This record gives sequence, C-alpha cells and structure tokens, in this order.
Amino acid sequence: MGQKKLQRFAEIETFPNVLIYPQNMPGAWARHFGNSHPLTLELACGKGDYTLGLARRYPEGNFLGVDLKGNRIWRGAKTALTEKLPNVAFLRTQIEKLTDYFAPQEVSNIWITFPDPFLRKSKARKRLTHPRFLALYQQILAPGGAIHLKTDSAELYHFSQYVIAATGCTLLEDIPDVYALDPVPDLLRIQTYYEGMHLADGRTIRFLKFTLPAEPINWRAFKPEPEDEAAAEGEH
Repeated sequence: MGQKKLQRFAEIETFPNVLIYPQNMPGAWARHFGNSHPLTLELACGKGDYTLGLARRYPEGNFLGVDLKGNRIWRGAKTALTEKLPNVAFLRTQIEKLTDYFAPQEVSNIWITFPDPFLRKSKARKRLTHPRFLALYQQILAPGGAIHLKTDSAELYHFSQYVIAATGCTLLEDIPDVYALDPVPDLLRIQTYYEGMHLADGRTIRFLKFTLPAEPINWRAFKPEPEDEAAAEGEH
C-alpha cells in the first residue's frame, strides 16, 4: 500500500465525521448528529460527492456516505470538515452489513450513485439493486422512503427496471437521459467524480426513483430475466 494511502487511513481514524466499523449504532444516529433530522444514505459513496452535494442543499437533513474504501472516504470527509458541514458523516463498512448499523425505519432515503454494474450475469447478486439488497434496505428504510439510482450503465438501468416490477416496488421516476431534460432537476445536477468522466466520454446518464413494497421481499425466489437465465446456463 502506498504511503499516501497509509497516511489517509491514519487520518480518517482521527476525523470526528468518520465512523469505522462502529459499535452500538442502531438507533443512535440522531445522537451522533445531535438532532433528529431525516437520515439519507449514499451507498458505495466513493469520495462522497453526492453526500456533500445533498448536505449543502439540505441543511435540515443528515447525510451519511457508506463505503469500504477509506482512501476514498478521506476526500469527502476532509471536504466536509473544511466546509464545516455538521450534517455530513461517513461510515466505513460493507454494505451487506447495513443492518448492523441502523435500526428499523431509521433511514429516510437511499442514494446509489454510479455503482459497479457487475455486468457478468454470474455477478448479478452483487448489484446494489438486486432483490437481495432491496430486502436488506427494507429492514432499515422508513415506510415511503425512496431509493434513487443514478447510473451510466444501460445494463444496470434495465436490470433495475425489471427488479422494480418483479418485486412489487413502486416506480416514482424513470428518466432514461437525465441531461436531455430542460431544465435538469437540481438534485440530479450534482455530479460525482465518475459522472464527470462518463459525461466527458459522451455516455448517457439514467435515473430511477422507487419505493419498496410493504411485504418482505423474498429475494431467493427472484427469477432473472429470460436472457439472464440463458446466459447463466451458458456459464455452467
């Protein structure tokens, strides 16, 4: 590991707005932020561009970036400290362990911005909009809480559309080309580091917003799209 990364790992351990595998956090986020404002997560947040952008726009909300890579979290946390944003924090952990850190209904909204689309069909379970993850979000998301997906991946976008319909979610917004809108909604004008790169490459940015069903999602019973099934069979 490079010296710069080692230095950043050491620094985030001293940052008051970074929690690294913390203990006893379910139900304690209001105490951490010092208020009971709604809590929004950005999953696989990277450098926390969306976490920061949302926090700047909504001082009456609390925003938490979640990622495993401390080197990336360092950038967002450092910016939040420099700008003195009291409503920003970062959680270093695996997304699969979200229920270890949040109580039922403790989260108001979830943003998923430019996640790894895991294009190989055999890796579909790792996609953050796979029913396996939606079932996880159900355990922490408040009723009516929305999930927002912003992606440049046509494959992930179409997969997520299929999952939304197959699992009984309610689709609230479906935008096949964000920057074809005039004007682009303020919340969608926030750009991550990767989004800037995608736009420079001429890629189309897509957006979905949806809520989860009241009934628990049985993700193990989820059947992939027909082409996914054919691809999966071909891999064996």
